[in-house]
Amino acid sequence: MEEQRTAHTRKRRLAGWGKILIAVLLTLALSAALWCALLGRSGLAMVQTYLLARFAFVETDADLDKAVDAGLGAFVDGLGDRWSYYLTQEGYQSTTQRRANSYVGVGVTVEYSREEGLLVQSVVKGGPADQAGVVPGDIITAVDGVSIAGDARQEGSDLIRGEEGTQVVLTLLGADGSTRDAACTRATLHNPSASGKLLEGSVGYVQLSNFYSGSADSFRQEVDALIDQGAQSLIVDVRNDPGGYVSELERILDYLLPEGPVFTQKPRWGFSSVYQSDEDCVDLPMAVLVNQHSYSAAELLAAQLRESAGAPIVGEVTSGKGYSQITFPLANGGGVGLSTAAYCTGSGHSLIGEGLVPDVELSLAEGAAMGGPEDNQLQAAIELLMK
Repeated sequence: MEEQRTAHTRKRRLAGWGKILIAVLLTLALSAALWCALLGRSGLAMVQTYLLARFAFVETDADLDKAVDAGLGAFVDGLGDRWSYYLTQEGYQSTTQRRANSYVGVGVTVEYSREEGLLVQSVVKGGPADQAGVVPGDIITAVDGVSIAGDARQEGSDLIRGEEGTQVVLTLLGADGSTRDAACTRATLHNPSASGKLLEGSVGYVQLSNFYSGSADSFRQEVDALIDQGAQSLIVDVRNDPGGYVSELERILDYLLPEGPVFTQKPRWGFSSVYQSDEDCVDLPMAVLVNQHSYSAAELLAAQLRESAGAPIVGEVTSGKGYSQITFPLANGGGVGLSTAAYCTGSGHSLIGEGLVPDVELSLAEGAAMGGPEDNQLQAAIELLMK
C-alpha cells in the first residue's frame, strides 16, 4: 500500500514538472515569436551576426565594441536620411554637454584661416584663457609643445580640449610677432547662445549661435537690453546656426511675433500640432541673416519672421532641413538620433529639399568677419531696414 502511494506521488511530481517544462517551452516559443515579429528577419540577422562574432569568431580578442559602433553607424547611414545619426559613447557625452550650452575647455573661439595655427577670434571673459593672458588676434601655434601649423590645425581644438582641472600650455604668436606660452587650467564654461550690440542708426544686432538649452532666455536678454538702449529696429543673425530644440524655438517665436500660428509639427505617430504665439511681441522692424549653414530651427525662425512680420531675409539659400530628430540613448552608452517628425511654418509651408530663398541673395565678402564692419550681408540688411 505504501509503495503504491509513493509511486502515485512520484507520478504527480513528474506530471507537475512536465507542466512546468511545457509552460517554459511555450513561454520561450512565444518570446521567440514576439522577437521575430518585432525585429523581422533583418533584425534577427543582426543579432545572429553579433552572437556568431562573439562565440564563433576565431579572433577571441576582437574589439566587438568597435565593430558595433561601426555597424550601428553604417545602419543609420543606410536609412538614407542625412539628418539621422549614430553617436558613440564619447560622442553622445560630448553632444549632451554641448547641447546644455556648457563645455570643458579654456574659453576661446578660433578659426582656421591662418596657416601658422588657430586664430583666436574671441576669449571668454574670466575664463582660463583670459586669466592666462590670451587675447583676440593671437595665433595658437602649438598645444603642449605639439605644432598645429598647416594641416595640423584641424586637430588643434581636440588637443586643447581635455578633462576639467587639467592644464594645457598654448604657444601663442602675438599680433606684434612675439611668441609666448600661456598655461591654462581647463574648466567647465557656460556658453551664452546670443550676443548683441547696438549699431549706428539705432539698429539692434543679435547673433544667435544655437537653439540649445537656455537659448531663448539668452536671446530675450540681449533683445531686451538693446531695446533699453534705444534700438529702433532689429537684425537677427542665424548664419552658421545648427538649430537645436523645438521648445527653445517656440519660446523665441512667441516672444518676437504677434498672435497667430508660428510652427507646425507632424510626427510619425500621433496628430499634427500647431503652435501659437500670443499677442505680446517685439514691435520693431526686423530683418534676418542666413547662409547655407543655417539649419533646422534657424531657417524656420527666419521663414516665420518673414511670414508673420514681413521681415526681409539676406544671405544664402539655407540647408532645407524640414525634419526634427530625437536622440535616443542606447544600452552601450551611445545614442541614435532619428528623424521622427516633419515641421513647417505656421501656415504649413515646408522647407524640405528647397531651403529658404533670401529676399536679397548675397554671399559674405571674402575675408569679412560676420558682424564686423566689412560684413556686406549685414550692411545689406541695415539698408533694407533704413528704407
